[in-house]
Amino acid sequence: MKQQQFEQMHQQQWKQLERWLNEQDKPMRQRLPDMKGLIQNFPTLYRQVCQHLALARERHYSPYLQNRLNQLVLRGQQQLYQPADGFWRNLWEFLSTGLPQRVRSEKRLFLAASLLFYGPLLAFWMLAQWQEDLIYDVMGSEQVAEYEAMYEPSFSRIGRERESDTDMMMFGFYIQNNISIGFKTFATGLLLGLGSLFFLIYNGMVIGIIAGHMFKVGYSETFYTFVAGHSAFELTGIVLSGAAGLKLGIALIAPGRYSRKASLRRAAAQAMPLVYGMILLLALAAVVEAFWSSNALIPAPIKYSVGLFFWLFIAAYFIRAGRTHATG
Repeated sequence: MKQQQFEQMHQQQWKQLERWLNEQDKPMRQRLPDMKGLIQNFPTLYRQVCQHLALARERHYSPYLQNRLNQLVLRGQQQLYQPADGFWRNLWEFLSTGLPQRVRSEKRLFLAASLLFYGPLLAFWMLAQWQEDLIYDVMGSEQVAEYEAMYEPSFSRIGRERESDTDMMMFGFYIQNNISIGFKTFATGLLLGLGSLFFLIYNGMVIGIIAGHMFKVGYSETFYTFVAGHSAFELTGIVLSGAAGLKLGIALIAPGRYSRKASLRRAAAQAMPLVYGMILLLALAAVVEAFWSSNALIPAPIKYSVGLFFWLFIAAYFIRAGRTHATG
């Protein structure tokens, strides 16, 4: 086969591989979304180009063509067998720029989710000060008694009662509980956003009335020193899950020029960074809750200071992080 025929036959494959490799050289946030599907075909495409290089050498095609194919093979090999630090590099890019930029790009949804969550939280906290028995309209007396026992000031370990006093066991419980709440809030956005709306309001209401009740009955120090450390991560994670769920709901209600299926697919892709952020924050909350918050031996001023630092860090992170790397 002549070289010209060979090039015409395989030119499309070479361009496709070259385009994909060029995208991999860019920071993750700048990559084109339509390149994500090609990664599934990359191993097959790479093997084909390796075969093309072998044929070009065997048939003594021009040095230019052999060099071009050789470069594609070398670059493909780097992607196929890239070291493990590629994962950590992508993770760092996501945390340092991708996540905060995505949250800022969805600031209206983030603010809406914050209002739906923190509004009921503050409202029911204040109502609990005026109506001491209001908590019994939200949960049963046994559950109220359980919460009061959890924050009994005489405990050396505060928080949920444990069958085995192991922080690792409670870490598993907390992370399962936190992630479950987050995913329910996100996934129910498929119900035209109504599920996310409900869980944001409901969780805000429950947290607010428990916090208000503990203040009212005089357990404020044990309760607030317990929640101070992990509240920034946990509450922000819930808000992120709600914002992601509302995005799904809006995509179904107002798909615009897209079909509902296509609109939902686009919205889901754009919401995934928020979901990843939610998972990270709720996992961090579980770590702090299990290994720091429950320790009553740590002085209250230190716990409050650490909690304040985490809130300031979260605020600064989502407001400032990634701005120096922003494009456009």
